[in-house]
Amino acid sequence: MCCLELMKIDLKGMKEDAKSLDFRLDDAFFQALDGSQLEHGALHVSVSIRKMAGFYELRFHTEGSVIVTCDRCLEDMEQPITTDNMLTVKLGDTYNEDDDTITIDEQEGILDVAWFIYEFTMLAIPIKHIHAPGKCNSAMTQKLEELSGAVRSGEEEAEGAIDPRWSALTELKNKM
Repeated sequence: MCCLELMKIDLKGMKEDAKSLDFRLDDAFFQALDGSQLEHGALHVSVSIRKMAGFYELRFHTEGSVIVTCDRCLEDMEQPITTDNMLTVKLGDTYNEDDDTITIDEQEGILDVAWFIYEFTMLAIPIKHIHAPGKCNSAMTQKLEELSGAVRSGEEEAEGAIDPRWSALTELKNKM
């Protein structure tokens, strides 16, 4: 579990009212997470923690890039990431994520932020991943244009031919 152990924050043992942490995440981070859809990237995450009355406020600032697959040409592409997120954590009886506040076990007092950082990163990735104009794989783009042209011509042929069952209704409509 390479860098994931470093991402466990001991909130209960926090002496100061404010604390800042910095994480530099690379491919090892994404590969260490079970169920991760991302495998490559380079991120810098700054976490500022404020101890408040009865809870902790964590602010995450993430900058960097991840590698995703282009939806058009299926080649890998670099997707820049910049996001700011906040997490409210309180100590309680058991771990709970039901509302906007995360409750962690008071006896343990440790919060693992690795999966939260991963989720914040995933939410910052646009739904549509497409290279900048002219950057897609030219062979794949050409093949896509050929295939989409064949589909369009097939649709035009289908629109031109009328089903004989409907032609009787068209004649009836024209008589009226």
